Amino acid sequence: VNKHKPWIETSYHGIITENNNSVILDPPLVALDKDAPVPFAGEICAFKIHGQEMPFEAIVLNKTSGEGRLRAKSPIDCELQKEYTFIIQAYDCGSGPGGTNWKKSHKAVVHIQVKDVNEFSPAFKESVYKASVTEGKIYDSILQVEATDEDCSPQYSQICNYEIVTTDVPFAIDRNGNIRNTEKLSYDKQHQYEIMVTAFDCGQKHATEDVLVQVNVKPVCKPGWQDWNKRIEYRPGSGSIPLFPSIHLETCDGPVSSIQTTTELQTNSIGKGCDRETYSEKSLQKLCGASSGAIDLLPSPSTTTNWTAGLLMDSNDIIFKFDGKQGAKIPDGIVPKNLTDQFTITLWMKHGPSPGLRAEKETILCNSDKTEMNRHHYALYVHNCRLVFLLRKDFDHADTFRPAEFHWKLDQICDKEWHYYVVNVEFPVVTLYMDGATYEPYLVTNDWPIHPSHIAMQLTVGACWQGGEVTKPRFAQYFHGSLASLTIRPGKIESQKVISCLQACKEGLDINSLESLGQGIKYHFNPSQSVLVMEGDDIENINQALRKVSYINSRQFPTAGIRRLKVSSKVQCFGEDVCISIPDIDAYVMVFQANEPKITITGMDHFARPAAQFESERGVILLPDIRIVSTVTKKEHSVDLREHDRANKQVVVEEMLHNLDFCDVLVIGAELDPEQECLELDHGELQGKHLDATNSTAGYSVYGVDSMFSYEQVLRQLRYRNWGTSATSERKFRVKCSELNGRYTSNEFNLEVNILHSSNSNSLEHVNHMIVQPQFLQSVQHPEGSVSAVHSSVVPSVATIVIIICMSVLVLVITLGVFRLRMARQHGSMGHEGAKENEMDWDDSALTITVNPMEKYEKPHKTEEESEEEDIDDEEEDTTSAESDDSEEEEEEEEEEEEVIIPKGDKQNATRQEQL
Repeated sequence: VNKHKPWIETSYHGIITENNNSVILDPPLVALDKDAPVPFAGEICAFKIHGQEMPFEAIVLNKTSGEGRLRAKSPIDCELQKEYTFIIQAYDCGSGPGGTNWKKSHKAVVHIQVKDVNEFSPAFKESVYKASVTEGKIYDSILQVEATDEDCSPQYSQICNYEIVTTDVPFAIDRNGNIRNTEKLSYDKQHQYEIMVTAFDCGQKHATEDVLVQVNVKPVCKPGWQDWNKRIEYRPGSGSIPLFPSIHLETCDGPVSSIQTTTELQTNSIGKGCDRETYSEKSLQKLCGASSGAIDLLPSPSTTTNWTAGLLMDSNDIIFKFDGKQGAKIPDGIVPKNLTDQFTITLWMKHGPSPGLRAEKETILCNSDKTEMNRHHYALYVHNCRLVFLLRKDFDHADTFRPAEFHWKLDQICDKEWHYYVVNVEFPVVTLYMDGATYEPYLVTNDWPIHPSHIAMQLTVGACWQGGEVTKPRFAQYFHGSLASLTIRPGKIESQKVISCLQACKEGLDINSLESLGQGIKYHFNPSQSVLVMEGDDIENINQALRKVSYINSRQFPTAGIRRLKVSSKVQCFGEDVCISIPDIDAYVMVFQANEPKITITGMDHFARPAAQFESERGVILLPDIRIVSTVTKKEHSVDLREHDRANKQVVVEEMLHNLDFCDVLVIGAELDPEQECLELDHGELQGKHLDATNSTAGYSVYGVDSMFSYEQVLRQLRYRNWGTSATSERKFRVKCSELNGRYTSNEFNLEVNILHSSNSNSLEHVNHMIVQPQFLQSVQHPEGSVSAVHSSVVPSVATIVIIICMSVLVLVITLGVFRLRMARQHGSMGHEGAKENEMDWDDSALTITVNPMEKYEKPHKTEEESEEEDIDDEEEDTTSAESDDSEEEEEEEEEEEEVIIPKGDKQNATRQEQL
C-alpha cells in the first residue's frame, strides 16, 4: 500500500556553464519516500519540472535511492538569459507496476544561474575617432574612445584597459579611454597625428580590430592676413593685375570695430625712384608740352657735348654721380648770359646727409666770375639739408636791397631718395616744386646788387668755380650725390601741368572696379600712386577692397626687377584697452624683361640724279621710300609634347608698334660744306607731331617721342641740296633710329647718292641714269608683316644665256642692215630715200639700238667698222641693264631709248646715215 508521498528539499540553487548541459545543484537532487523499501511505493520514478518551455529536464538516476540529475535540453546562452527559476516535484512509482495510485512530493523552487564564457572580444563604437588641438597646450583629455563587449558577465563584458598601439607618439590613454598629449604639439613640426588604439576586457581579451584616432594640430590663432602670395609676377603688357586676389583677415574673434590698411609700393631701387620713361630730357619736355628752349646742362657725352665726359655716369638712365671731387665747366655760349627775370631750373637729385657738424655748401649749379674776383651771380646749392637758390641781380639805377637768397628746408633733400625739383623764377618771386608739390621759401634774405664789370663768368655743375682770392683758380664747394636731367630754360617758367608730366611715374598701385568698393570704404592715393590708404568698419568689406588692389605699369618696355610691397594695418576694438595686432605683409612684384624689339630701316640705298636736280631750289628727296619696322621674336611650344617637337620650338616673328625718340641722318665722310650744300626739311612737316629737329654740317637729327609712322613721314620729306655740284660726285649718308634714348637701336641704313654731271643733251642723262640705278631693288613683305628691302641678283647662268642670244641676234641684224645700206648707196639719190625707208622699216622691229650721240664729236675719224663695234658694245650694256629690271622698268627704259634714237631736228636727220 502506497501510504506516503515522496520528499524533496524545498529549494535548490544550481549553476550551469553556457554551451554546456550539465547543471550543478546545491543541494543535490535526491527524493526520499517513507514507503521504502516497499517496491514501487517506496521507489522514485520521475521528477517533473513546472514552467513554460523551460530548457531543462530532470532524470532519475536511481529509483531506490531517489537520486536524480538536472540537465539542459539545449545549449544555454548567457547572453540570451543569465538565470532561470522554476518548480520541480518528485513522483513515486505508485502501488504497482502500472504506476497506479502514485503520489507526488511538495513543490520545490529551483534557481539556476548561467555561468559566462569569454567568447566575445571588445569592439569600438566608432570606426575612426577625430579631434583637433591647438598647438602649444597640454590637454587633460583630447578625446575619449569607447569599446564594448557582448559577453554577459561583468568579468568578461567590462573593458578593463585601453592601450595605444602606435609607438613613439606624444600621447597617452587611461583605462577609461581618455587620450591626452604628453608634450606640447607644434603645428610647424606636424600638422596631424594618426595613432592606433586597442581595448582589453577584464578577461584580458583584446579587440580584434584596433581603432584609428586622428589628432589635428591647429596653429595658435594669430591675428593677421591669410591666403596671400609673397611673390607676384608681372609680365610687360599685362595691364593691371591684382596683388592679393584671395586675401582675408583673421581676427581670432577679436572685437574689431574698424581697420585701416596702408599698401606701399617701394620702387626706390628702380631708376629715379620709380619706373619712368627713360627718354632724353629734351624728348620728354617735347612730349609733355614744355616750352621750347630748354638747355640740357648734363647731356650724354658726345663730340658736341663733351663737358660731361669726365663725370661718373650710369649710362642706362643718364645719371651722373658726384663724389665730392668732380665738377664740370659749361662752355661759353651754351647758356645766355642774361637769363631775364623769368627762367626755370629743373633737375632730378638724390642726396644724403652732409658729413660733419658744419657741412660746407654743396653746389649743384653755379655761375661765378671766371677770373680776378669770386662773385657768385646765381647758384643752386645744398647746405645743411636745406636747398638754397642764390640770385644776385646786376646794378641798375635803383641801388636798393633786393631778394637774393631763397631757402627751403625739406626732409626729402637728405633722405637718399630721388626727387624732382623745379625752381620757377619770376623775380622777385621764386617758387620750388618738389615731386609736383609747391613749396614757398621759409627764408628770403636780401642783398645789394652786383656792380657791373667786364669780368667773364663761368657756369659750372657739381662744384663752383673760384676764379679769384686764390693763387690758382680752382673748383670749390663740391657736390656729394647724384644728379640727372639738369636743365635751364631762359625767359620762361613751367606750368604745374608740365611739371607733373615730367616727373610722373609709369608704375603704381591701382584699384580694379573702383565703383564696387562700397560706401563703407574710404581710400586715398598719394600723388605718385605708390601709397594707398583704405579704411572701413566691416572686415569683409576691407577684405573685398584689398582684393581689388592691383599693380599697373604702363610702359611698353618696363624696367625689369623687383618692387617691394608692404601692407601695414591698424585695428581699433570696441571699448578695449588692448586690441589685436596685425603683422605687416612683406611681398614683392617681379617684373619680367620685355621681349627686345628689332628695329629695321629699309628703303632704296643707292640712286643717282642729274646735277640740275640737286641745284634746284627744292633739291632732291633723300629717303622717298624709307620704311621703319619693329619686330619681336617669340618661341612657341608645340601642343604635341613629344621630345622631337620640344626640341624644335617654333620661332614666331611678330611685328609690334612702339614709339621712337630720335632718328639721325649722318653724313659719312667729310662734313657738309655750308657754302655749297645742306640738308633741309620744311618745319611744317613737324607740326601736329611731338617732334623737333636740329641741323648741322654733320647731319640732320629728328627727335621727340612719336610713332614710327610719324618718323617715316618726316624723313621722307628730308631733302639734300648742292649748288656746287662740280666739286662733288657722290655723297654717303647713314640713318639710325632709337627707342628709349638708345636702349633699343635700329640697324645702320647706308645711302649712297650719285650726282650726274651733264653738258650737252638729255640723252646722256637718260643713259647714265639707267646705268647707275640699283638693280633688282624691290620690297618684300614677310608673313609676319615686316617689310624689308632685299637686293636680288640675277643668276649668272641665266644672264649669260640671255646676253649671248641677244648679241647673236644683234650681230645678225646689224650685218643685214649694213648690207642693205651699202646696196642703197649704189642707187644714187633715189637709193638715199630708199635707205631711209628701209631704216624706218627696220626701226619698227622689236630691236632697239641705243646710240651715244657724243661718239661722232669725240672720235670723228673712226672707220665705219669701228663705229659698228662701239654701237654693239653700247647695245650690250643697255641690254644687260634692261634684263636686270622689272617689266615696267623695261617699258619705261625702251621709251627713253626711243627718245634718244628718233631724230629730232634737221641736224640730226642730216647725220643719221653717218651715225648708222
